[in-house]
Amino acid sequence: MKLLNVGFGNMVSAGRIVAVIAPDSAPVKRMIQEARDGNRVIDATAGRRTRAVLMMDTGHVVLSAVHPETIAGRMQSEE
Repeated sequence: MKLLNVGFGNMVSAGRIVAVIAPDSAPVKRMIQEARDGNRVIDATAGRRTRAVLMMDTGHVVLSAVHPETIAGRMQSEE
């Protein structure tokens, strides 16, 4: 199991990530709110602005303060 740093010392399992997306669009904001209502949001922003949303295969949504490009680069370097 490889862990991926999503900022501020927070790690997620790299093998469980389905998608890394920007939080700007209305559908993504709606998806975050629905996950928040269902207690499936993991906020790893440490109070900072959300810059990336990670969709997990378990249905959880991880909010990160790191840019999606940075997370993708970290995933590439892990492989």
